Amino acid sequence: MAADDAKKAKRIARWSRTGVWLIRLLGRTWRFRVTHDEAVRAARSSKTPIVFSLWHGQMLPLLYTHRDEGVAVLISEHSDGEIIARIATRLGYNTVRGSTSRGAARALLGLSRVLEGGGDLAITPDGPRGPAKSMAPGVAIVARRAGVAVVGVAASASSAWHLKTWDKFLIPRPFATIHVAYSDAVHVTTADADAEERLRAAMDIAERRAHG
Repeated sequence: MAADDAKKAKRIARWSRTGVWLIRLLGRTWRFRVTHDEAVRAARSSKTPIVFSLWHGQMLPLLYTHRDEGVAVLISEHSDGEIIARIATRLGYNTVRGSTSRGAARALLGLSRVLEGGGDLAITPDGPRGPAKSMAPGVAIVARRAGVAVVGVAASASSAWHLKTWDKFLIPRPFATIHVAYSDAVHVTTADADAEERLRAAMDIAERRAHG
């Protein structure tokens, strides 16, 4: 058992180092076009925390876009999540482990603490297992508890590979142009019975803008 654990630890360390190296190498070749970021700039100007909501399959270019900003990301606790967590940390992110489905109470507490401390969050509402582009309630719960806005963010690439995974994971090719776009800020209150529908609409808007 100890030998298996050691092998697993080495595999995670190897893949996380390789992942960071590849992302930085690819990222240096990408050209970025950022639009509709008024809500993000307003929040940063007023030093107000926000929750970024993004689809799991678009995580790679968005991780590179917001690197070294100290954003906290919610990452699952399985072995693949450990690799992603290490990569995210090396790219300048903070991490909260867990998900809004398994161990939800602990994860939501950690996310709320980040927002209360003035930090930004990034959550993939369809992660870590899908279905793709499904809207889990975690984003609305966290935003409502902390009283902060949610901003949908999406990315497209002029040239990319798509993995044969449930989320069709997007890997922009070298020298691709990445279009990153945001929704307007969405405020969720305790009176909102349609919070998830409003957040889904914001995600759809960000997606259309990123492909526009």
